[in-house]
Amino acid sequence: MSMHYAEGKMLADVDQGVGLITFNQPEKRNAMSVAMWDGLTQILDAFEADDNVRVVVLTGAGPKAFVSGADISQFDQQRASGNAQLEYDRLTSAGRAKLATFPKPVIARIRGFCLGGGLGIAMQADIRIAAVDSEFGIPAAKLGIAYGYDMTRKLVSLVGPAHAAMMLYTGNRIDAHEAARIGLVNQVVEDEDLSDVVVEIARTMADNAPNSLKIGKKCIAEVMSLTPDKEMISQAVAGCFDTEDYKEGRRAFAEKRRPVFTGK
Repeated sequence: MSMHYAEGKMLADVDQGVGLITFNQPEKRNAMSVAMWDGLTQILDAFEADDNVRVVVLTGAGPKAFVSGADISQFDQQRASGNAQLEYDRLTSAGRAKLATFPKPVIARIRGFCLGGGLGIAMQADIRIAAVDSEFGIPAAKLGIAYGYDMTRKLVSLVGPAHAAMMLYTGNRIDAHEAARIGLVNQVVEDEDLSDVVVEIARTMADNAPNSLKIGKKCIAEVMSLTPDKEMISQAVAGCFDTEDYKEGRRAFAEKRRPVFTGK
């Protein structure tokens, strides 16, 4: 049974080690309101504290969109000027920071529109799996606004400066195959296969050692950081060898069976 947040516009489910977060405003193509950002923060807090959640999947309700961007109907009240934009950033900063620093693996399951701030959300995931009917774009230049530093840096880290420039300067949309070609998504699958493919990936990850996943995610973040903390990573990697999961992994290998990891 789904847990409801933001008056039902954010949904949370847990099944077999996988936490599913659904952006649930299909009548607006899952555009993100401030309340939905608050709901996302609450769900991520709950999933971080829940040891039964090993992997998180982000998805949009319905077939038309992952997240089509920010809820533009709120712009006149909340983003009508530079000062209003700063206030909007403040109101949504907790959710953005929580997603950016979430310690467990995150998969974005994308179908339909994935635009602007919605693409920003997808880029914060560790893995992006897209249906063939997905569309990606950053229409900021067509609205007279601009992408911020964090999202631009993430975009450049995924696709490189040349492809980032093409997307930012034109504001044009690209299809799923082009997104895969430039490195924006990991894999493109047929619409009807999207759920099964993501479930298989998520459960494969959920069966692995939680500590290994967390350290792997930390290490990737530090590699991409402007000021990597190599000593922290070295200590975290060394700590793996003192865990019960490492003992279980060795036993399972010797006994030629699948390991059962507990995160301890």
